[in-house]
Amino acid sequence: MTEAVDALVARMTALAAELEGARDPARFFLGTYLRTTRAVAAALDRGRFEDRDWVSRWDVDFADRYLEALDAHRVDPASAPAPWRRAFGADPGLRPEGHVLLGMNAHINYDLPRSLVEVIPPADFADAELLARRHRDHGRIDGILARRVGEEDLALRRAGGTRTALDRLLTPANRRAAVLLLRESRRRVWLNTRVLHAARLDGADAYAARVAQLEAASAARVADLLRPGPVLLRLAVHGFGVVLPGGGTA
Repeated sequence: MTEAVDALVARMTALAAELEGARDPARFFLGTYLRTTRAVAAALDRGRFEDRDWVSRWDVDFADRYLEALDAHRVDPASAPAPWRRAFGADPGLRPEGHVLLGMNAHINYDLPRSLVEVIPPADFADAELLARRHRDHGRIDGILARRVGEEDLALRRAGGTRTALDRLLTPANRRAAVLLLRESRRRVWLNTRVLHAARLDGADAYAARVAQLEAASAARVADLLRPGPVLLRLAVHGFGVVLPGGGTA
């Protein structure tokens, strides 16, 4: 594990304990995120990525965006970005997996494209071979997330999630749907990253306008998760991610 990722895990661990002590519903997403970050760190240690240093920088930058949003929410809920305001403002009595899905949606759709643009400078976008390497490492995260779906389902049940008879029947389908929607959303993230990069080349105002579009679209998609019904199965059909205008199709 790199020093930066080690420090990130330590920061998240301390914050998770604080949220757990306060019984803050934000603890559910943070707990999942912490376990995932440890899994990414283990993959870094095992040499599973083509560019270990770049993935480490990206991992920290990406997590920082969530942690900054959480800090903002705890100081002044209105100051958090719109997707996070919806996620953090959800009914505290929502089941743990519901809070996790809201956090995942806000973080992947809104934070991830902006993080990728930050850690892939314009010169790297101009290098087709290097960009392909970045894309492959981005895809390797999908495998880590997919392998964690079943374990996270069990962890959330231990954290207080409840299951009806229908929920138990649908669990395998829900897990398959979760894997599909994660892959679909991350494909769309790569499209949105390219759109943000193009806007960056056009100047600060063009970039800010695209980020505002992304924030609005991501907040609307978080709202989709708050509608009643079998969320995972519905989003597996209708989509989990967002695509900026001009981004093409996933």
